[in-house]
This record gives sequence, C-alpha cells and structure tokens, in this order.
Amino acid sequence: MIHTCDTPGLLPVQTAISNMLKIVAPILESEWVDLEDALGRVLSEDVLSKINVPPADNSAMDGYALRSEDLNITEHLTLVGTALAGSPYDALVSSGECIRIMTGAIIPQGTDSVVMQENTEVDGKRITFKQKPSVGNSVRKAGEDIKKGQIVIGKGTRVNAANLALLASIGVSEVAVIRHVKVALIATGDELTPVGQPLQKKGAIYESNRYALSALLHSFPVEVFDFGIIKDNKEELRTTFEQAGNHCDLVLSCGGVSVGEADYVKDILDELGTINFWKVAIKPGKPFSFGQLNNAWFCGLPGNPVSSYVTFETLVTPLLNQMCGENPKTPQYFVAKAGCTIYKRPGRADYQRGIFYRDNNGELVVKPNGKQGSGIMSSIANANCYILLDQDSGNLEQGNTVKIQPF
Repeated sequence: MIHTCDTPGLLPVQTAISNMLKIVAPILESEWVDLEDALGRVLSEDVLSKINVPPADNSAMDGYALRSEDLNITEHLTLVGTALAGSPYDALVSSGECIRIMTGAIIPQGTDSVVMQENTEVDGKRITFKQKPSVGNSVRKAGEDIKKGQIVIGKGTRVNAANLALLASIGVSEVAVIRHVKVALIATGDELTPVGQPLQKKGAIYESNRYALSALLHSFPVEVFDFGIIKDNKEELRTTFEQAGNHCDLVLSCGGVSVGEADYVKDILDELGTINFWKVAIKPGKPFSFGQLNNAWFCGLPGNPVSSYVTFETLVTPLLNQMCGENPKTPQYFVAKAGCTIYKRPGRADYQRGIFYRDNNGELVVKPNGKQGSGIMSSIANANCYILLDQDSGNLEQGNTVKIQPF
C-alpha cells in the first residue's frame, strides 16, 4: 500500500509497536510480597488454590434443610435443630426431620436440599412445606466456585481489587510478582523552568511533561527515578544519560529528539547506544525515537506536551506492559458518529482529542475538542477521548463513523 505521507519514511504506528515488542523481553526477576502490597503488581507465577471454595456443601439461602424424598410421603416435617454459618448442625438428620438453616451454613448430614423459608408454614416444631424440592435445590456444592489445585489467577495478571478478594478467599497471604521496572524520567531544554520559579528570560516556559508522565507511570508497577530538567548542554546530557542507562530498565526523555541545532539526544544515543527507529507516522508526536542506552531501553518523546502525552499512551504503554510481564492487552475502542466535519491530512495516524456523548436518539457522537495543536494541553485536559483517524484517511464528513478511545 502506498501511503500519502506528509513526511516520507515515517514508521506506521503499529509497525513501531510491533518492532519494540519483538526485541524487548519482559523483566524476569521476581519477589514475594504480602497480599496487601500486591495491588497493581504483575504475578510472576500461577496461583493455585489449596482448598475448595466453598469448602463444603452449604445453603444458598435461609430456609430448611431436609431429605427431598420425605416430601413424597408427607408435607409436614419435624424441626430438630438449627445450622448457622460457622456453627453447623453436627448430628445425623433422620427421615421425617428438618433443620432450620441460614445462608452459608453447611448442609447437615442426611439432608440433600433446602427449601426457602417463604415456601413454608411454621407451627412450633411442625413445618409444612408448600414446595417439593429436587435433590440439590438451593445447595452450593463444595468446590463449585474454585476446586483444590485449580489455577485461580494466572501469571502475567495485573492484580486488581477483585483479584485481592479472590486470593484472600483461598487463604493466600503472599504472592510472587515481577519486580518493579525502573524508569528514568528526563526533561531536556534551555527554555524549561521548574514550577515555583519565575520565568526569567524571554522564551522560557514551565516544564510540565514530567508531571504528566510521572502521573501516567503511577498506573504501572514501576519505580520512577526523576532526573529533573537537563539543559541543552551535550556533556551534561551525556553524563545524565549514562547514569540513567546504567541504573534503570527504561529511560524516558522529553524533548531534544527533533532536528534543531541544540537537539543533542539523537547524537548522544548514537555515541552511547543504538537507535532502532526514529520518527513515527503519528500526529501529534512524529519525532518519537526508540533505541537502547547502555543497559536500558530508551524512548525519546517529543517536547511538546500533547505529543509527549499521546506518544506515551500510544507507544510507551504497550512497551511497559511487556516489560512488566503483563499479559498482552487488546486496546478497547468504541464506534461513534462524527458530530461535525473532522479535518485531517493523509500521511499520519491522528489521535485527535475529542468529546463524545449520546445524542437525543441515544447514538454515540464525537466532536474534536477545539484546537488540536501539539502544545495545547487543554485539548487533552478538557477532552474525554481520542478520535482515532487512520494513517491514510483524509477529512471525515459529519455523520460518518469513526473509532474513539475513551480516556
């Protein structure tokens, strides 16, 4: 297929992702952590259950436990005891007898079914049953949820709140997880000023990329090493890159990957490591670069804040998922109707920032969120989705369908 590219030689987005995932191996080192510290970590081993869940046959509701065959003879049984969750009825239940039972209580020996209390009439110890149950009625069988020896959660799973509850339910107190991936964060540029300080020279701007990237990184099982702002000084950049590359698994650098005279990142990578590719057919974020820096992988993100944000979410996220040992994920999309004409030039996949909503007919509609410049961070902050426009597509007319990726 011939791409009408606004800049020739750009790598398609999916090819860039595929190239990274082919050569970057997951971290193999693991550690044991207490269950309460496992949230967000990636399991390095399958977790097998040492017990059945539930551990014994138990009642699914409040009612009466009985022999179902008894009700072939009579509608009336004699109440001889009570079974509570945690306090079972231990004696054998004989023919003609029944047991008051509560939800979760173990099914008494000699009984095989439960009739809910609403289907009975009580007269002292005489219980009249208005329903004839089948064998196993309202009985939760041992191991019905989880069987002993079963894989409860597989390796490569990012542990969430439901996983924690599931692991606790089988008595697991600690799990083996992939160690934290060490990520270096570097911002480059003479124009960058730390927040809290005055903008002292013409052209100075406040550095914001590290705040966004650090926040995004908090959703991964990583340890972040913030190297701060490094000025456009080649020796200082080289020293910082050497330290980051020797200490971390992944180095994220913002800025300095374009073609300006003071953009030294590419030169330093050529000296200290290798560049696998540079420039991707993505808008915003074309000058994204990927390579290796000493012992670490390297991702050079553009300096413009929207470009940095979009390339992290689109290109760095699948890379980090793989490094963290997480099972592959398929991005989730919705299809919406364009609420207006959406303008685009063929040549790069465009991640426009948009607002989606349901119209009066209940249809999903999306519109771009104002100006789409790579320096307009409010376009992301005030949006709720990306509008995903294919590399070869042009303008999209109002009413046509388009893929969206909700934030």
